[in-house]
Amino acid sequence: MKAYLFPGQGSQFVGMGKDLYKNSHLAKKLFQLSNEVLGFKITSIMFEGSIDTLKNTKYTQLSIYIYSVIKAKISKNFKPDMVAGHSLGELSALAAINVFSFEDGLKLVNERASIMQNICELTSGGMAVVFGLKDSVIEYVCKKDHGIIVPSNYNSPEQLVISGEIQALRRVCSYLKKIGAKKILTLPVHGAFHSPIMEPAQKKFQKIVNKIDFKDSKYPIYQNVTALPVKKSNEIKNNIVKQLTAPVKWKQSIKNMMDHGAILFTEIGPGNILQGLIKKISRNFA
Repeated sequence: MKAYLFPGQGSQFVGMGKDLYKNSHLAKKLFQLSNEVLGFKITSIMFEGSIDTLKNTKYTQLSIYIYSVIKAKISKNFKPDMVAGHSLGELSALAAINVFSFEDGLKLVNERASIMQNICELTSGGMAVVFGLKDSVIEYVCKKDHGIIVPSNYNSPEQLVISGEIQALRRVCSYLKKIGAKKILTLPVHGAFHSPIMEPAQKKFQKIVNKIDFKDSKYPIYQNVTALPVKKSNEIKNNIVKQLTAPVKWKQSIKNMMDHGAILFTEIGPGNILQGLIKKISRNFA
């Protein structure tokens, strides 16, 4: 069975989509539609903007969504048996399989990114990847800290991302190094995504989601919040809202997809970050 995966933030690059724009009439049409819906030239930022501009949460999320969905829409081979998206990638996956329209997805991503960016500016948060410790150990250390700090991305058996207040993040990272973490990398983000700090964003996003027309999915989508296959529109809507404060259960999702028959995993988006994670997960569960 074929599984298609859609990446989140971190896979962007300057020039992304320019080749699609030049070589596909449908891609060009969708890029131009993106500019019209958003009211500004996102294509200029994607094709020739600076990497610093592209790193801005708002532009990053829009660019990855647009690139990923267009790539799926113009592909003659996009015939999934199941799909999944990492964080933001979940919205790309839903648009690709027509749970909502490309335009509605643009509005969702635009509002989601703006809301999250606003929370980042009002709070002091960060994220870090921890390598070489068991999930249970990291979970316990986070729980024992008196600040807001939680596991946020279960990416692979070798790495778990934690997210929270800057001071709590520093304390927990320092302690995890002392007890045997092989490596800890602070992520280049200015917010504590997938943590309780995002609760105000979640409430605002709920109102926006309620205005969008969602359809039941033809294909199971393994959502981040539960790692389980979902097809019903109401459940899908609830899960993408919960995702803002809940951890991304990526390795659990991939494991469940494998258990349900997925053999070929194809990444649809810029870069190949998810392919690297798949190799690590498959080795662990083989």
